[in-house]
Amino acid sequence: MITTNNIEQAKKMIKKEQEAGIKPIIVKAQDDAFNRKMLECGHFDILLSIEAGERKDSLKQSDSGLNEIVARIAAKNGVAIGIDISEISKLDKKEKAKRIARIKQNIKICRKSKTKLKIINYKDESSAFSFMISLGASSQQAKEAISF
Repeated sequence: MITTNNIEQAKKMIKKEQEAGIKPIIVKAQDDAFNRKMLECGHFDILLSIEAGERKDSLKQSDSGLNEIVARIAAKNGVAIGIDISEISKLDKKEKAKRIARIKQNIKICRKSKTKLKIINYKDESSAFSFMISLGASSQQAKEAISF
């Protein structure tokens, strides 16, 4: 997993992992500018936890880190939006509620733009599938999210 917030360093690390044959290549999401640049560059498989971080929610809409333009860029370059179940389970109740609301919003955006979703670090497939369905994912989206 690539966790740096330097774009050039992240690109070099992606290239090293491609040469080593590591699959899937996962990039941890940072700020909005970093995420967009990385998605435009492509060449990796999953952008993980785009909804995480210090985000300001407005009254009518939560800032989930994903919008239709960014989702279309991800779909065009074949990058999936990743959800880390173990990271969510470690949060306190209030933060968990915020994070799940943002994920729910991202699922809707991904469905509209035909962007793939992937779930990592889950205990068993049936609970991960049920989690996705309960958040509003279609059964097709939920199947694709748990399969690698």
